[in-house]
Amino acid sequence: MRSRFDQALLALGRLDSVVTLLPDTALFLYMYVRKEAVLSSMIEGMQSSLSDLLLFELDQVPAVPLDDVREVSNYVAALDHGLRQLEKGLPLSLRLLREVHGVLLAKGRGSNLTPKDFRRSQNWIGGTRPGNAAFVPPPAEEVVECMGKLELFLQDQPEPTPVLLKAAWVHVQLGSMCSSRRSIRSLMVTAAWDACSSHCSCVIRKCCGSRCSISASTSKRTVSILRAVEQCPPGG
Repeated sequence: MRSRFDQALLALGRLDSVVTLLPDTALFLYMYVRKEAVLSSMIEGMQSSLSDLLLFELDQVPAVPLDDVREVSNYVAALDHGLRQLEKGLPLSLRLLREVHGVLLAKGRGSNLTPKDFRRSQNWIGGTRPGNAAFVPPPAEEVVECMGKLELFLQDQPEPTPVLLKAAWVHVQLGSMCSSRRSIRSLMVTAAWDACSSHCSCVIRKCCGSRCSISASTSKRTVSILRAVEQCPPGG
């Protein structure tokens, strides 16, 4: 475990060094957030690609169902909202989780899934009922208590935890609790990393120091490049 932790820290150090060589860190953050949104939304069954998302943001027609792209766009908006609230001084808390969840479900197919609230019914993964499911998260009546303990952990109670381990544990705990009817796990991992790393010179903190402003021409050029890459054959 210690060896893997050290390797992860070294990898982050290399990434931290690379950011000083980037000609435009704002563009890096712009693409990083959207790529993460696409990958995380795939867990929910969304079909959008990165180029589809960029086309949607440019008010053009993507090549996949519009509802899918809109939900990925909601992810980007939710993450941006969370980071802005952290920059204003709001602590990483259950209040912030609920706010982010509300933005995530503001529009689209998830708008009827109790935004800004933790789940009130039992869910499970695999099988037809909890009795034969592959995984059953805590009962609904225990979710608020579990989330409260997670909130204390994020705030270094009862004792401080290294930020890298904290981000990993938050990812595991949010996933295992299935606290809401639509996942906010990756959103909050990113937010947790940003909030907990105030004394770390990591690439996320550096890029989030200033809001990115990407022109339409840059977005269009990026879409063209992505389309070319997506059409390349494997190994080509």
